[in-house]
Amino acid sequence: MTRVLVTGATGQDGTLLVRRLVAEGAEVHGVTLSGDRQGVWAEPELAAVELHVADLADEERVRAVVAEVSPDEIVNLAGQTSVAASWADPVGTIRATGLGAVTVFDAAFALQDSRGSAVRVLQASSAEIFGSAQDVPQTELTPLRPVSPYGAAKALAHEMAAIYRSRGLFVGTCILYNHESPLRPDTFVTRKITAGAARIAVHGGEPLRLGNLDAVRDWGWAEDYVDAMVRVLRHDGADDFVVATGSTHTVGDFVRAAFARAGIEDWESRVQIDPAFVRPVDASIQVGDASKAARELGWRPTVAFEEVVGRMVDHDLRLVRGADES
Repeated sequence: MTRVLVTGATGQDGTLLVRRLVAEGAEVHGVTLSGDRQGVWAEPELAAVELHVADLADEERVRAVVAEVSPDEIVNLAGQTSVAASWADPVGTIRATGLGAVTVFDAAFALQDSRGSAVRVLQASSAEIFGSAQDVPQTELTPLRPVSPYGAAKALAHEMAAIYRSRGLFVGTCILYNHESPLRPDTFVTRKITAGAARIAVHGGEPLRLGNLDAVRDWGWAEDYVDAMVRVLRHDGADDFVVATGSTHTVGDFVRAAFARAGIEDWESRVQIDPAFVRPVDASIQVGDASKAARELGWRPTVAFEEVVGRMVDHDLRLVRGADES
């Protein structure tokens, strides 16, 4: 039985990945900040997953968990995950998201050396490493030019993944573009939009306050991206793979689609631009070329943009209406 350690296990991607690994029969261990089993983590199918409390910024604790679990595979999803929040705590972001990943790689390398058998690592990289990208669309060969503390932290981890790969550790990376599901917390703008559209559709009230509606992104369905992670982790050789749809939409497009799904066509009157939500520096056009993943992994996205938004809005409408009935 394959033993897998997943950091950031209770986040969106971690939860979806753990569900899949458990269904496949793997022995799964998760790393979280608190160990709390809230929401979907209270479900019976996740009860067998042992949670280990650790902060990726705590090098000693991370090394102890890796040594204790002695996994065959490690998926590193943990760290500070918000670009906007990284501006409020750039040092903490570098420690957890950048140096924390390096600690995971080094702990895996030490484990592999001590027990004499291979350890595979999957690093969740990000399109934010490209930042002010010189290529449109971006590929695995696009130079790294991050424009935020989060992007810089992910760039550090991405470069160190290649270095540990050169030392004989299997470290594959998924350069993940924006991917969403109802498991996104409302600290992410996409979930803020779908939850806001649902609230306004059912109750009306205050307009939705947002930042830059012209930002261009490449959005996909989170379960598709978790499938790509598994494919990279189990690939014949460790490598970097862009995981993206290749299609672009603005934040304004996301807002329009969300309100339309909620039954509101006149969305402009329900949205207020608030300078407080505008990032100091925003990445340029983010759109990925995932042809390498299609060619070598057989991976392709399965859910189109409008349906991604629609599924999230439907979920949030059920939540709002359910709260009214309780």
